[in-house]
Amino acid sequence: MSFLSPHTPLALAPPPAALLRRSFLKFTGLGFAGVALAAAGCRINKDEETDSVEVGKHDLAILNYAYALEQLEGAYYEKVVAGFYTGATEMEKDLLTDIRNDEIAHREWFRQVLVLKKVPKLEFDFSSINFTDRRSVLTTARTFEDLGVSAYNGAGQLLALSPFLNHAGKIVSVEARHAATIRNLLAFGSFADSDVVDANGLDVVRTPPQVMALADKYFVTKVKVDELPTH
Repeated sequence: MSFLSPHTPLALAPPPAALLRRSFLKFTGLGFAGVALAAAGCRINKDEETDSVEVGKHDLAILNYAYALEQLEGAYYEKVVAGFYTGATEMEKDLLTDIRNDEIAHREWFRQVLVLKKVPKLEFDFSSINFTDRRSVLTTARTFEDLGVSAYNGAGQLLALSPFLNHAGKIVSVEARHAATIRNLLAFGSFADSDVVDANGLDVVRTPPQVMALADKYFVTKVKVDELPTH
């Protein structure tokens, strides 16, 4: 039973082998933007000595930054769903499975659009999380979802190509639904608490350095965001 979205298992299926990159970008409405991104003279550099990776420059950097965060969320929920915490209800299992499916769909979208100029598959450290304990799992999920919303709020304005901005807006709205759902599982009615929504009815905004400072402990492969645009 799906509580969050009308997704079906087909939503997670990769494009057929015969679907060329150009066709995929056209299908997602990003043909021109994809060509511009592919033409960007930016490399994705991995520093083996420090086990860190740069995200590139311009829109490429913003998309890779978002891709890294989606990898984090996808990996987390895959682990959650692989072995639910003790006492998880069927409703909670359905909700968390739906969220996992959304995060994987987001991750795969970035992977397809970035094609060759993307950060590699990243490694994460979830050793601080007790995956058998409900509060530990849901509190971490709340942290990731709130962080994801604030990250898109902070980075969306930095995108130059409107098709990417449009798609990022669609993703952040789903991330906000996730955040509200997780918050309500922890404390009913907390979905729009003042710690995430201000007096003007606006959500929290964080810059890439602020986001990575909070998420860094979960990244084995560190993501450098020093060269991301700031305006």
